[in-house]
Amino acid sequence: MAPKKLSMKRSRKKAAGEGSSTALEFDSHRFRSVEHQQRFEAIKGWSFHRERRVQLREDEYTDFQEEIARRCWTPLVTPMAKFDPEIVLEFYANAWPTEEGVRDMRSWVRG
Repeated sequence: MAPKKLSMKRSRKKAAGEGSSTALEFDSHRFRSVEHQQRFEAIKGWSFHRERRVQLREDEYTDFQEEIARRCWTPLVTPMAKFDPEIVLEFYANAWPTEEGVRDMRSWVRG
């Protein structure tokens, strides 16, 4: 009986060791670096609040509305009807600075 217990303990240790050593494989199509992928894992639980649509009447803030039209910003001030939270999280994870004091403002979004 004693040898069976000993072999069971070894298999448990081996199984536990294999399970704990598995790390995320780096996905270069979604993330700029391993650090950015780790940042994504850290912020995965974030929730989002939808943008609130502000509808101005034609006679309200006419100077402001004219400036938006002049600059062709209408698409920018119109919230999207739908969005994919995972894509938004990837953007924020890739935009995160990996070094102290370095302000690299590059990011990307797949698709």
